Formats: sequence, structure tokens, C-alpha cells
Amino acid sequence: MQSRRTFLQNMSLVGAGLALSPVHNLFSHPQSKNWFSISLAQWSLHRTIGKGELKNIDFPAFAANEFDIHAVEYVSRFFKDEAKNITYLKDLNARAADHNVANVLIMVDGEGDLGDADASKRTKAVENHYQWIDAAQQLGCHAIRVNAAGKGTPDEVAKRVIDSLRTLALYGQDAGISVVVENHGGISSDGAWLSKVLKTVDHKNCGSLPDFGNFYEYDRYQGVKDLMPFAKGVSAKSNVFDAQGMEANIDYTRMMKIVRDAGYTGYVGIEYEGDKHSEIEGIKLTKTLLERFQMA
Repeated sequence: MQSRRTFLQNMSLVGAGLALSPVHNLFSHPQSKNWFSISLAQWSLHRTIGKGELKNIDFPAFAANEFDIHAVEYVSRFFKDEAKNITYLKDLNARAADHNVANVLIMVDGEGDLGDADASKRTKAVENHYQWIDAAQQLGCHAIRVNAAGKGTPDEVAKRVIDSLRTLALYGQDAGISVVVENHGGISSDGAWLSKVLKTVDHKNCGSLPDFGNFYEYDRYQGVKDLMPFAKGVSAKSNVFDAQGMEANIDYTRMMKIVRDAGYTGYVGIEYEGDKHSEIEGIKLTKTLLERFQMA
């Protein structure tokens, strides 16, 4: 099983013209009577996409028809050459709208470290993210997801990341696009560190995307609790399921209680990353599991 970080570092996707899309942003008002709504992270299908069996342009229809999921989260790498192609983005919106699918956010990878010690590289990384804020606006998303990465001491990286996030948040403010940070390896998987960074940024347009599975040595339940006060999205990571349909390594009952107790009512995105089940089966198992908590 490869994590998204490992996959993106070692694999170059070729010829997978991709993306999703709706013309309306449902983040603030999910079309659901439940306390949260379910979205599908495109990463859940990265093997299928990598093999050329699913094109990004077809993702909204696939999410709706295969899973009855009507909200999607893109991965920038899967349509990296189309960020500035307005014609392409409009086409994505039309296709998503045809299937009543909402574009929720774009997960941005491979655009440089926002905490890079080299000031020129850090500036370039920030500028590289601008195009994805613009693309998110065109797609009707509410946010882009970024990484808080860099080399140095925790304090050194924090100082650089804070500056970069403030710059991006201000840029996104004009477009109505939030900048959300995921615990995604390295120092960003320290919930206390990342929550302190976001508290210091102190911008309504900057928040978190707690991922249930990306805390590694840091206690995952404490990590989610640390990040929920800033949450503008939640990533429901899953890998393996037991005979009762529960995630075998993550206590979803405990996790979803933390999410609910924080007063969160937005999207919870399915991110299946395992190899014990097919991607389609893993997504369906995760959806069924989340639906248990929607009705609770």
C-alpha cells in the first residue's frame, strides 16, 4: 500500500487528462439532512486513474453513478496542465452539473514547500499555488488543500509556513477560496504544532483538513481534536475493514464523536488508501461506514 505522499513522489501520471466539477459551491450548505455530508477524494481512485482506466473528465459522473456520491475533491496532479485552461474548467463544471455533483476542493501537491528555507523557492511555491486558487474559483470549490512542509527546526519551519499561509489566505480571500492545511507527513503530522501554526496565522480564510490516518507517531485522536477547531474539511482515511464493516485500525466511533463534538457540519471526504479491497469496494465500505454516523 502506497501513501499519497509516496505515490506522488515516485510516479508521474501521463495522459490522464482529469478533474471534476460543479457550478455551485455546496460547502456552506450541504444538500443533506444529516449532520455532515459525504464527498469523495479523487485520491481514492489513484490506481484506477494511474492505469488510465478513469479520466479526470469522467470523475464526476463516476462518483455519482458508481457510488451515489455527489460531491468530489480533486487532486491537482491529475489535471496539472489544465489549471489555467478556462475552457477545460468550464467543461468540467458542465459535466459535474449534469450529474448534480459539487466540487468541494482541490488537493494541491508538487508545487513546492511553503516552508522552504530558501526564500526564492518559498516565494515560487506560494506563486505556484495561486493558479490552483484561481482554478478552484472557476470550479466552484470552497478551498484548496496545501501542505505545511519544509526543512529545519519546528520553529523555523513554522515561521516560514505562517508567512506563506497568510499570503495565500489573502490571495484566496478575493476569490472566496479558503486555504486549508492537512496533516500530511513530517512536522505537519504533529497536531499541536499545526494547530499552533493555524492559530498564529489567525485568518478566517485559513484552516485545517484533519486526516484520520496521517498522524503516524502522534496520537491520531488527539491530532484530530487539535485540528478540529480550525477544520474546513475532514478526510476520512480508510485502509482495512473488519467483518463488521468497521475500519480495522481507526476507531471511527471515537473519531466521528470528536468531529461532531467540535460542531462540524461540512463535508467528510472518503479517502480509501488500502490494498486489501479494490478501490471501488474500499470506497463503498467507507461510505457505508460513514452513513452509520450520519444517522446517529
